[in-house]
Amino acid sequence: MTLFERAERVIPGGVNSPVRAFRSVGGQPFFAARGQGAYLWDEEGRRYVDWVQSYGATILGHADPAVVEAVARAAADGTTYGAPTRREVELAEAICARVAGCEMVRLVSSGTEAGMSVIRTARGATGRSRIVKFAGCYHGHSDGLLAAAGTGMAALVLPDSAGVPAGAVADTVVVPYNVVPELDDGVAAVIVEPVAANMGLVPPVPGFLEGLRSECDRVGALLIFDEVITGFRVGPGGASGLLGITPDLWCFGKVIGGGLPLAAFGGRRDVMEALAPLGPVYQAGTLSGNPIATAAGLAVLDLLDAGTYEAIAGTAGALAAGLEGALAEAGVEATVPRFATLVGLFLGPGPVTDYDTARAVAGNGLYPGFFHDLLDAGVSVAPGAYEAIFAGLAHGPAEVDLTVRAAARAAQGVSAAMAATAR
Repeated sequence: MTLFERAERVIPGGVNSPVRAFRSVGGQPFFAARGQGAYLWDEEGRRYVDWVQSYGATILGHADPAVVEAVARAAADGTTYGAPTRREVELAEAICARVAGCEMVRLVSSGTEAGMSVIRTARGATGRSRIVKFAGCYHGHSDGLLAAAGTGMAALVLPDSAGVPAGAVADTVVVPYNVVPELDDGVAAVIVEPVAANMGLVPPVPGFLEGLRSECDRVGALLIFDEVITGFRVGPGGASGLLGITPDLWCFGKVIGGGLPLAAFGGRRDVMEALAPLGPVYQAGTLSGNPIATAAGLAVLDLLDAGTYEAIAGTAGALAAGLEGALAEAGVEATVPRFATLVGLFLGPGPVTDYDTARAVAGNGLYPGFFHDLLDAGVSVAPGAYEAIFAGLAHGPAEVDLTVRAAARAAQGVSAAMAATAR
């Protein structure tokens, strides 16, 4: 019996997160055994250049020595206490010092928890109920945010998962990304990925985020940036620092945990003081501010500076240019967006500016073959067409070259598939 067959007997679908399954690309997932730097090895001993990097949770590479040492040192003192610790204060201070406008944070254990809690905080602080989100933006799997349908402010919004009652999303309004909606004074908050990285990579068009800031100010709604992916990934102050737009609240995750389960939400002091024990908004977590996770997060942030981000952005730029060239050489029209350290890949024509245009490309059936050809060549990208590519400090010219050469061969398969479809 294979490891995957064993997993299917005791874990629904054989995976503990649907994104890890190969349902959209076919086949069975490989099981990671260990990682080092830019590489992963599976249980069969095969090595892959890893551009997934735990969906962006690692930025220094796997098993970075500083992170491993920090985790080991922290674990030797105990794994959890249920009491405040010095490192959770230091991590909160580090986040606030790096992100202009973020005055207080509350540490939690996952991006979903951060998204759920920031919405509750926004509603409690404003006394309003309605939330506006954008189609194609993912903010975790809490009931009220699992909605991506709708064509405008008056659209009927239905949940995207069985088990979520219609009432759970009755106050969630979904609108198109990169279009500024007209709000009213019933809206508590607008939540958005400032750079969308859950429908492929879709950067904001000029004026979009500025328009959101202005429209929220006009009606007294709060603007929330979900920077679970972009926070401390694209630059020292995240996307808000690079783009020059300051929201009222943020969600952070992935990088700040150093590869361990840790996330945060934060923002303006007056809004965050609505949280218990200061205010009436209740939020709690037994493992929040876990001493091992905070040790890892601090170790990562200590190693990230302007030079580090410049190096990673250089790698991302070289990878994007190489992929674009390899696909063009094979006659494959593709869109390879890049934002700072993040790279996207759409095997079809652009521009891709929203969820509808992203789905049109992702649904053309070309990605699965390209994915498996890369995997067979020892290159691991996400098993789904809606994910970003995560360059990190451990990736260098050798990994970019190997990936581009593998992509050139895989592009021939895409070209052949396109020709067969055209016949």
